[in-house]
Amino acid sequence: MTTISTDSVARTEILSRIRRATQDITNPDPVADVPIEWEYGTGIEMDDVVGTFVEKVTDYKATVVRVKGADVPRAVVEGLRATGAEHSAVIPVGLDKSWVEAIGGAGIEVRLDEPQLSKKELNETDAVVTASAAGIADTGSIVLTHVEDQGRRAITLVPDRHVCVIKASQVVSDVPEAIQLVKPAVHDGHPLTFISGSSATSDIELSRVDGVHGPRQLYVIVVDDQ
Repeated sequence: MTTISTDSVARTEILSRIRRATQDITNPDPVADVPIEWEYGTGIEMDDVVGTFVEKVTDYKATVVRVKGADVPRAVVEGLRATGAEHSAVIPVGLDKSWVEAIGGAGIEVRLDEPQLSKKELNETDAVVTASAAGIADTGSIVLTHVEDQGRRAITLVPDRHVCVIKASQVVSDVPEAIQLVKPAVHDGHPLTFISGSSATSDIELSRVDGVHGPRQLYVIVVDDQ
């Protein structure tokens, strides 16, 4: 007596359905059969890339302001104060000097990460101020490549507040386009950090907890340089 397993019958049925569904395919090459008129890294059509970016970042409950280039130092100080950073801010070694001077001039202690601050020192620092490498409008994400004006990953993950400056010209439509923008830094061995709002997670009961994997507050300054 021959026994046919249930798995065998199911497999036969699945393969039969695939054959019926692909009867009209005459070319076995999927690339030639279904041409895709799209090139990786060219972006997607979007009416207002920067405006969409601002909207998406705001949706993540981050604060976003748009300023002119000359107003960035003042905006950085306002961002620190708005997030509650009253005493200290860690800065990467390559941060714009005018921003650093404005921070110090506002009575906030500037903690230069050179030599590298300890984990304890970073934990005791109110905020971090950095530049950025790219912004992604489609996802509302900011990309850091951790070059000199962005600093090492630790300084952007430990402090509770992050004031991040991004140029409008650095904002692109989607992830593939952003990858093309940061590719040189990757080839140079720099890591990437993608930031989508302030750090948050939820437990099994969906109770939101902020600040587990990074800053609890994100303050984004978009510089209209276009």
